[in-house]
Amino acid sequence: MTRTSNANYVIFHDCFSSSILQKISVAEQKAAKRRSGKGRKKDIKPAVDKSPANDNDNGEELEDFVEYLASEVFAVLPIDLRELSYSLVQSDPRVASKYTDPLSSRVAAPGLLNIPPTVLDSVEAYALLPDSTDLSSLVSSVIIEYISVIAAPPPVWTDTRVSACEMCDRDWIPLTYHHLIPKQIHAKALKRHWHEEWTLNSVAWLCRACHSFVHRIASNEQLAKDLWSVELLMAREDVQAWAKWVGRVRWKSK
Repeated sequence: MTRTSNANYVIFHDCFSSSILQKISVAEQKAAKRRSGKGRKKDIKPAVDKSPANDNDNGEELEDFVEYLASEVFAVLPIDLRELSYSLVQSDPRVASKYTDPLSSRVAAPGLLNIPPTVLDSVEAYALLPDSTDLSSLVSSVIIEYISVIAAPPPVWTDTRVSACEMCDRDWIPLTYHHLIPKQIHAKALKRHWHEEWTLNSVAWLCRACHSFVHRIASNEQLAKDLWSVELLMAREDVQAWAKWVGRVRWKSK
């Protein structure tokens, strides 16, 4: 599994888990209503709900169950769906037409063709669905939710604001936004294929001291080519040393 697939699987697993838990919750509520129905004889024992969530000690079993279902279904999805990203949607018109809004159950169809029979058996064993045909509906809703998350555009830079400097972690001083790919280099970055256009306005929120430090240690071209994320900046020993030192400076702005 590629790095993109690994990251995408985590999101797919979360979507699958959410749907399964919702199904279990609904099933439990219906079972509870049946047990509390009027006119039941006292000598009749309530039906035992065999769903994994009904047992307080069964959390690990439920986790394993969801992991199994998610991994089996993800493995048979089309490769472009497993590797899907906003970047891929922007660069490939075929993918864009297939996996962008409006989404419908047709989008999920390719992923349903080769689902192993063991997945259906497992779902039936846990009585998660009233009818085996509902598996298609369940997986379709999971895939559509997954696509909506994976193919979503990145947030507008103003919406990424944090409460503390992303280098020194000081949260009591004003922050400035640092263009991770300096604006003066945008044209060059596109021409030389260093970055895609939709990434050009990515920013990091830094205090003035850290912001100035970043521009002292590298040229705009170096920043655009080699230091275009907070993670890449913080991988440098000089940046780590600076952040540690300045993080101890406690004065506040006026």
